[in-house]
Amino acid sequence: MKRIGLFCSGGDAPGMNAAIRAVARAAIFHGMEVVGIMRGYKGMIAGSFRPLDARSVSGIISHGGTILRTARCPEFLSYKGRKKAFEQLRKAGIEGLVAIGGDGTFRGAHRFTSEFDIPVIGITGSIDNDCFGTDYTLGFDTAVNIALDAIDRLRDTAASHDRIFFVEVMGRRSGAIALWSGLAGGAEAVFIPESRENLRAVARELVEGRRRGKTSAIVVVAEGEEAGGAFEIARKFKGLTGLDYRVTILGHIQRGGSPTAFDRILGTRSGVAAVEALRRGKKNLMVGVRDGKMVLVPFSRMWNRRKVPDLGWLGLVKMMSV
Repeated sequence: MKRIGLFCSGGDAPGMNAAIRAVARAAIFHGMEVVGIMRGYKGMIAGSFRPLDARSVSGIISHGGTILRTARCPEFLSYKGRKKAFEQLRKAGIEGLVAIGGDGTFRGAHRFTSEFDIPVIGITGSIDNDCFGTDYTLGFDTAVNIALDAIDRLRDTAASHDRIFFVEVMGRRSGAIALWSGLAGGAEAVFIPESRENLRAVARELVEGRRRGKTSAIVVVAEGEEAGGAFEIARKFKGLTGLDYRVTILGHIQRGGSPTAFDRILGTRSGVAAVEALRRGKKNLMVGVRDGKMVLVPFSRMWNRRKVPDLGWLGLVKMMSV
């Protein structure tokens, strides 16, 4: 294989640039050419390509976002759109692809490679840590630490004003960010989509905490929690307790900023592993990490099982909140 294409698709995640840098330099190390595809599948269809050399990826390891940009592409959902993308790749002499993204990205890649027999290796870029087959996804560690920093700051204000703060973090279908940041930040309660917490019971526990002398509290809510977002849960809580509260929604701030050392290293190792997989003739596989070692997981395995965070941690949150 002499020339490979590299693109990002779906939501951005800290550490994507580290992976881009690693793919480019690992490929160049092995005598291969690398073409950056701008704005994911949309750019693939439009033929929006740029060559990547060792210098073009210099200095990006510390940057958030992605230098290749990312975009949604409804056109790629059709066979006609995918055929147009393949024709652009063939015209550019691209023989294999590295796709950085999540579930939707890999579903598209799986269908694409099945129809046109072009090898695709995926790198997980998702702050939600929701991809089955890997212990960590690229960007998760950074997102948790951004949320944790906000929780630490809000606790100072909560303590100063004797208030309860409801903090909403990202995670429509996955409560991993909420669970990790809540436990690390000493939250009194955590609401996540994977578990139905009893709001009345939590309200009683927070009121009981007040009776024991606790003057403030932090409640972390994943945005996809079934009882509603942070505003809805806080409103219900007010009706049950009458206690004063404030709501803070972190939103997309969790996606931006400089990636942690963990995400930079994970991006680097994943990029190198993806290039090695293509060199060995592999395709339709996702690069993951298990027990500290890089592994290759078939795309199709990701869709048959849902990754669920360790719900036993909710018990730790409760135990630590006494």
